[in-house]
Amino acid sequence: MPFVVRMPIEERAYDLQRAYLESHVVGPKWEIDALHVAVATVDGCRAIVSWNFKHIVNFRRILLYNEVNRKQGYDPIAIHSPLEVVFDEQDEEEF
Repeated sequence: MPFVVRMPIEERAYDLQRAYLESHVVGPKWEIDALHVAVATVDGCRAIVSWNFKHIVNFRRILLYNEVNRKQGYDPIAIHSPLEVVFDEQDEEEF
């Protein structure tokens, strides 16, 4: 069974989600994806790792998310696919 943590979502995250939607980073149909990025940004996460290549791990959208973040006073967030953050045995030896 997957590990699940449920936490209240701050109003600031909903505000940032709305800013993403108003800036057309994603359309209203994908508001949950925008909320995912907004929650991570507001909570100060350094990175998002996702398989969602259409609405989150997408070169153009990453630039747009971070442009909105900057305009709203937030730091940029790194967004990567799981394959980009997998370490191999050689990497582990270097750490």
